[in-house]
Amino acid sequence: MTTFPKGPGHIQKTPPKTIAFIPTLVGDGFIGTHFSETLVILSSTSQHSVIRQFALAQERPRSSNMKSEKAVLTKSFILTMNNGSYVVARLPTSIAGPPRLTTNSEVSTVTYLQTKTELPIPKILDWKDDASNPVGAEYIIQEHVKGVQLPQIWPAMDSLQHMRCTKTLSLAMKKMASLNFPAYGSLYFSDAPIESNLKIPLDHEFCIGPNCNSVLWNRNPGEPELYGGPSPNCGPWENLTSYCQGLIATGFSRLLKKSMTHSLPHQGSVEEHVRLIKASEQVMRMLVEDTRVQGAAAPTLLHPDFQMRNIFVSADDPTIITGLIDWQSTGVEPALIYANETPDFAAPPEEPEEEMPESGQSEQKSPEMRERERKDALICYQTYDVYMKGLIPKVRDARRLDSSLFRVFQYCHTSWRDSAAALHQELIELSARWTELGLQGACPFSPTEEELKEHAQNYEDFETVQRLRSWLKSALYTDSDGWASNAQWDAAKDAHRAVYDQWIETARELESDGEGLTVEKADKLWPFDAR
Repeated sequence: MTTFPKGPGHIQKTPPKTIAFIPTLVGDGFIGTHFSETLVILSSTSQHSVIRQFALAQERPRSSNMKSEKAVLTKSFILTMNNGSYVVARLPTSIAGPPRLTTNSEVSTVTYLQTKTELPIPKILDWKDDASNPVGAEYIIQEHVKGVQLPQIWPAMDSLQHMRCTKTLSLAMKKMASLNFPAYGSLYFSDAPIESNLKIPLDHEFCIGPNCNSVLWNRNPGEPELYGGPSPNCGPWENLTSYCQGLIATGFSRLLKKSMTHSLPHQGSVEEHVRLIKASEQVMRMLVEDTRVQGAAAPTLLHPDFQMRNIFVSADDPTIITGLIDWQSTGVEPALIYANETPDFAAPPEEPEEEMPESGQSEQKSPEMRERERKDALICYQTYDVYMKGLIPKVRDARRLDSSLFRVFQYCHTSWRDSAAALHQELIELSARWTELGLQGACPFSPTEEELKEHAQNYEDFETVQRLRSWLKSALYTDSDGWASNAQWDAAKDAHRAVYDQWIETARELESDGEGLTVEKADKLWPFDAR
């Protein structure tokens, strides 16, 4: 039997014996990537070899389909041993974040949380943050989580179970948020391969270092034109002012040298982004002086993707959480960054919208069923909100803050991804409400009437894209990035193509009638890469 030591290093082995591995993709979301499940028989001395095969597999050619961030940041596999037990092997891809730091930070974050809390996080059995090893890649090997992924059992749960599960998950967030930190950044072991001046000590064994989120290192999925060097300021940051300087530096680092000729006006030119980021910098200099903003900016660690797909529950009692997975890119952020984030298990009920064209994914729901689901979602949302505002002081202060006071912090560094119109809108709204919000002096950003008129059209296009994205998310059973489960992939892909064809056909009819929307513009408005 193979045993695993704590911490980084080679896997310790007993004498060789025959052992079987059945590589299986873990969980869902591997959109556009299909691996054959093959049985490999090898001696236990060859375990590094089989994991190396997985590392090489992630470089195989694959089809270009709907964007899936989680599918391309890490490749995960279940290894089935000959005694029936399982372990999970996870390998970060080249765009997961900075080499070595991404893996070191994830392992140290999990270790720190397991030391300080009783959160159900699978134990790390072995890991390497240096690709110069027999596997040929960085890797993490963890225990296999018992139970089922929450999305698989959620539809079969009743309203009371949904509410109790939401309560349990909210209490888990309380445990995360109860931890205090001296700065913003990411967690690392104290001996992490980071320059000493970029380490802020934490409990002897740990430190706060640069934020390893892929956005700050310009490795974000779907943005190959930005791949290269990181932002010149990835932290750590000891106060909110320096944190904002990091955001601005990142925003500038993510701009191209020249504008893209095929983009729509709402995306904005490079010059427009430069102007808006500079305006954001001036605005934030004044916002950080506001005591309300300072009070909502406590360094806070929460799960970076606290969604149902990363939550495992007991199959017998789905209100019992058996595992919380995928802690990659966890950061210590100002609490206000999390202020308006709501996990999918507690998402507020959506307002009735125009029906999607028939997608072939499911039968239309009856009005009675829709109303039951709406009430159920409302109960979960209210439960979550009560716990956030009542039991988690850091999050409470942030959620009670008027969102106009912090939205610029959330979007100024990703304007190129989100479009100029999105950041422009936040600045316009803040400027219009500056006095109403009780802010001192005059707002540094003051748009002209002509600017407001032009922005109105651009923002309409931006909202069209967001409505399309929401529409498709509901019809295709994906998240907003186009992530679909393995079980749903084939149906989602076919339905996506059918809906896209209908969208283009509608645009063609409108164009022939002279009603404004052209086929070319409709194609550019489509939120996913797949066609």
